[in-house]
Amino acid sequence: MSQRPAIGHIGVFTSGGDSPGMNAALRAVARAAAYRGLRCTGIISGFDGLINDRTVPLGPREVSNIIQRGGTMLRSARSEAFRTKEGRAQAAAMLRRNGIDALVAIGGDGTFTGARLLFQEHGTRIIGLPGTIDNDLSGTDRTIGFDTAVNTAVEAIDKLRDTAASHDRLFFVEVMGRDSGFIGLACAIAAGAEYVMLPEVRQPIDELVAALSNAKQSKSSSIVVVAEGDEEGGAIAIARKVKERLPQYDMRVTVLGHLQRGGSPTVLDRVMASRLGAASVDHLLQGAHDAMLGEVSGQVRLTPFAQAIGVRKDLPADLLALLPVLAT
Repeated sequence: MSQRPAIGHIGVFTSGGDSPGMNAALRAVARAAAYRGLRCTGIISGFDGLINDRTVPLGPREVSNIIQRGGTMLRSARSEAFRTKEGRAQAAAMLRRNGIDALVAIGGDGTFTGARLLFQEHGTRIIGLPGTIDNDLSGTDRTIGFDTAVNTAVEAIDKLRDTAASHDRLFFVEVMGRDSGFIGLACAIAAGAEYVMLPEVRQPIDELVAALSNAKQSKSSSIVVVAEGDEEGGAIAIARKVKERLPQYDMRVTVLGHLQRGGSPTVLDRVMASRLGAASVDHLLQGAHDAMLGEVSGQVRLTPFAQAIGVRKDLPADLLALLPVLAT
């Protein structure tokens, strides 16, 4: 049985939605590669850059002074062409032309789905790093960017709490989470919200109305956190439905939106991104591929892409049970 050729040149790219800590991961990949005597090339604009041969050398100096920056220095873009077999063949040919032996892909489930197809169709060796604020990937307790996004949202909710209390108002605050309620649940606990609406949990409007009516007996103001993907709609739609049932309430809606994606990453995100970025180079050298690196119980763990993107990650049951206790 023939052995795979040795790795001497690693490519790295970011794809999907940006998340704070991606730059820290890029820095770690580039510097770990240099430390191991490998070349490192950055691919600009994700899969689109793979197809269109947009690259930049990434040595230790090229990644200086980026660990504290949000976003991604390599940028990110959607690529309709990569969704086709022809597009993926172009990407594989680009890697061969540039002598890139293996890839580190930083992103979420869409990124890893594309990476897996590239491996299945062309044998490209790829390790994924979980760069998404949604925290919805199996095989890791936390994703790169989640902690920063939650801290950003909680800081905003804390400020809204001040004005809500000053005017005896009910605020509906929409956070990101089209398919995942991890941000919403963490924000609700950390900001002391009275209620949270999550896409994973079926919560009729009447249940929310009852909770707010009970809260009104002892509180002059309330905060409801709404994940954007809740089945009852976003914060604007939910507030409208509640207003129909509680017309006497003074209500306001705030949609935090892409504010949650930006900003300097927290220490947790910087350390995690650095740890996983360096580990990705070592794992590739050891022969690992078609898998994601994550942190589980404080340890670096390798999870096949099929499991990372194919197994739904459950919300923490203890936090779901804790919220009504703390909102009493």
